[in-house]
Amino acid sequence: MKCETRPMEVTWFPGCSMKTSAMENHESFKIFCEAIGIRLVELPDWNCCGSSSAHSIDRELAFDLVARNLAMAPSGRPILTACPSCTLRFKETHHHLTESADARIRFRRQWGVPFDESKKVMHFFELIDGMDISAFTNGEKPLSGLTYAPYYGCMLARPPQLRNQKNFHGLLEKILGTLGAKAVTWKGSTKCCGTFLSVARPEATTEVVNGIVQSGVDSGAECLITACAMCQLNLEIRCNLKNQLPVLHFSEILTLALGKGENTDQWFKRHLVDPKPLLAAHGLI
Repeated sequence: MKCETRPMEVTWFPGCSMKTSAMENHESFKIFCEAIGIRLVELPDWNCCGSSSAHSIDRELAFDLVARNLAMAPSGRPILTACPSCTLRFKETHHHLTESADARIRFRRQWGVPFDESKKVMHFFELIDGMDISAFTNGEKPLSGLTYAPYYGCMLARPPQLRNQKNFHGLLEKILGTLGAKAVTWKGSTKCCGTFLSVARPEATTEVVNGIVQSGVDSGAECLITACAMCQLNLEIRCNLKNQLPVLHFSEILTLALGKGENTDQWFKRHLVDPKPLLAAHGLI
């Protein structure tokens, strides 16, 4: 029986990485959301959230970057993000606006509208937490036999002011497990990939990334699966080990599991470590 789901409309904030270096992440994400009944309405004229750089240089600018997006987003539907860095920046700004009258005054002065607290920010994990993705495969387990290392990175870790936010570590294992994939136990799941130090200090990032990938190799994983586009890029571009592992976006493996991978040639040619032999061996492409 085909799973029926009530369509849900969200305001989609893709962020810079998914529109540039991780377009394969963006394309597979859109296909997956459509398949499970989620309608993405991209926020018009959105701007960079400041990522991991702006707030360390100019906190007011970092606040204004996110505040502009919040001001433009329509009321009545959640703002969806998939990038952990974008999520953190949005949720911190939303929390600051909720708690600070001065921040709300600055917001109204800058953008000409009052802050609407009801514009909730939702990470992709929140969207699918509790959803039975296996229902969309008619109970079949298309990922059976695939052994992977789940990689969350560090940006999903909450700062103190967001300590009451739900922790979604374990969600990759839970969802991919229902589809038949087996997660390894390893040491690298929450280690930082170096983020934008990849540009400023590439040699330092290579050392960190090599340790993460080697841990995945040592654990017996066939690939890494990550929920962060920036992490995926760093894990491929900065690793110089002789034995490397394919690094897949969560959205890619989910889309393949649902049998919606018609455009995989366009996705996988963007990967530096070719995942096609592994996926073909498991009948996923």
